[in-house]
Amino acid sequence: MTLLVRNILNLRSSPSNVICRKNIYTTPRLSSDMLLVHRDSKENNSKIPFQFTEANMKRIQALVQNYPEGSQMSAVSMALDIVQRQIGWIPISAMHKVAEILSMPRMRVYEWATFYTMCKREYRGKFNVKVCKTLPCMLRGSDIILQAVEDATCCKVGGLSEDKMFGVDLVECQGACANAPVVVIDDDYYEDLTVCDIYNIIQTLRCGGIPPCGPQSGRFAAEPCCGLTSLLTCPPPPGYCIQRALFTSCDDGKKKK
Repeated sequence: MTLLVRNILNLRSSPSNVICRKNIYTTPRLSSDMLLVHRDSKENNSKIPFQFTEANMKRIQALVQNYPEGSQMSAVSMALDIVQRQIGWIPISAMHKVAEILSMPRMRVYEWATFYTMCKREYRGKFNVKVCKTLPCMLRGSDIILQAVEDATCCKVGGLSEDKMFGVDLVECQGACANAPVVVIDDDYYEDLTVCDIYNIIQTLRCGGIPPCGPQSGRFAAEPCCGLTSLLTCPPPPGYCIQRALFTSCDDGKKKK
């Protein structure tokens, strides 16, 4: 039996899953159950009362006045955002309260809260640490940044730290690609990050401080690290690069007038 025939027979007798096995990097997936389905729990059920603070109730009333009578449900996104800022997340009882205030079906509120991932339907800690994993951040080392975040917060992706202080999530593009890698903590952006920056930021938060947000590399906004590369001269005057024939027709029109 030739060597070629023997190799073919060995391949045919091998399990197909061994032959076709590939090593492909995949990020953790969020199950559809967590994204779309509500299941009552001790911490989140319709029997737990929710009330807006007096100040937040005034905010909602002011927002509703921006819309015509009968269209107050247009304020649902802002109302849910106020809920989240008041207690840190959006439980089912708060959704019912929003539906009551805005005179809209509860299902409409459910639809909004489950469609937009910025609506946190589970408690994500005092500080919600969101690590961007989109291509620019991935190319700039977001995998290493994520490992540093998990280590510094003592919390895995999708979970909470034991002291309930930090919740870590993987998110899509945060709109600061020129400053990758990027981590967003609540409303603050931390950009141009290194592993040391992550430990400093988390430790500052843990100690009750407020770490300075923005680029951690020292540059201003998204300016080039190597200095200015464009707009180095005065801008061209009006009419630059316009066809000469267009100037002629304009001049003729003025003469006719």
